[in-house]
Amino acid sequence: MFKEFKEFIQRGNVVDMAVGIIIGGAFGKIIASLVADILMPVIGLVMGGVDLATRFVSLDGNTYPTLEAAQEANAATLNYGLFIQSILDFLIIAFVIFLLVRKINAMKKQKADEAIATTKACSFCKTEIPIEAVKCPHCTADLN
Repeated sequence: MFKEFKEFIQRGNVVDMAVGIIIGGAFGKIIASLVADILMPVIGLVMGGVDLATRFVSLDGNTYPTLEAAQEANAATLNYGLFIQSILDFLIIAFVIFLLVRKINAMKKQKADEAIATTKACSFCKTEIPIEAVKCPHCTADLN
C-alpha cells in the first residue's frame, strides 16, 4: 500500500493539483483582503459611512452596539454584512477565473487556427501541393 501511495504522489498531475490548491488558497486570501480592505471601505463611504462588515441583526430581540458585544453576550446574530462581503469575494474570484478561462480558450483557438492545413494532396498524383493551387505543378492536372 505504501508503494502504491508513493507512486500516486509522484505522478505529475497530483503535484500540479497540489500547486494549484496552494496558489488558489493564496489567491483567495488576496481577494478577501481586496474586498475587506479596499472595496468594502469605498462601498461603506458611498453608503454614507456604513461599515458593512459590522452590520448584523440580533435574533434574541435585544440591541447591541457592536457585533463583538452581541457575540460576547452569546446572542445569535444574522451577520448580513459579512455575508455581503463573502458574496463580493465570490463574484471577484469568479470574474477573474472567467477572464483566465476566456484567455486560455482564445489561446487554444489561436493555436488551432495556426494548425489549419496549408497543403493538400493532388487528387491525381497524390503529391502535396499548396491548398490554393488550381493546377498541380508535378502532374499538371487541373484541380478545379
